[in-house]
Amino acid sequence: MAAAAVKPEEEHKMKKKLVIDTDPGIDDAMAIFVALRSPELELLGLTTIFGNVYTTLATRNALHLLEAVGRTDIPVAEGSHVTVKKATKLRIASFVHGSDGLGNQNFPPPTGKPVDQSAAAFLVEQANLYPGQVTVVALGPLTNLALAIELDPSFPKKIGQIVILGGAYSVNGNVNPAAEANIFGDPDAADIVFTSGADILAIGINITHQVVLSGKSWCACDRL
Repeated sequence: MAAAAVKPEEEHKMKKKLVIDTDPGIDDAMAIFVALRSPELELLGLTTIFGNVYTTLATRNALHLLEAVGRTDIPVAEGSHVTVKKATKLRIASFVHGSDGLGNQNFPPPTGKPVDQSAAAFLVEQANLYPGQVTVVALGPLTNLALAIELDPSFPKKIGQIVILGGAYSVNGNVNPAAEANIFGDPDAADIVFTSGADILAIGINITHQVVLSGKSWCACDRL
């Protein structure tokens, strides 16, 4: 007996709703492209933050990446330009992915603009629109998430899950022996997020350093 076909509207509801908080970055660009190609994910938007580059450039890169793949329907909300306590010096890793974050390719400016809404406000809005359904994937410092919690203290209960690329667990850090770059970028924000009561999955460099992209996997990525 043939299985019943899934209606398009039902398939849409089954997809995991995702917001990527990002500081692109070639690494983040790859993550965004994979999310866009996944049939299991619905990308609700991108929020930008400093890290690999300053926030303004992160926004420009996010808009450029979406334009490059014809997904200008996805909103980009610009995030904080400063750490949550504002006095902490920004640590920009331009030496990793180039001064533009994308390998110094000098891409033309994007034609699109970010939405007229802060990243924190956008995160709170999505959590309210889809309570318990939204996963935030945080690929940079956690400033925007901390500001979302300050904006709406109930945000940790409304968000489905926060997946954090950050931390060094039982291994040395990559900034100094005790710290990993994304947490080190705004430790006060990290403290707010980790103690908020939200459902958090943290993926530290103890995990990412074990990931190897094989030739077979690279070919699969190339087909995307």
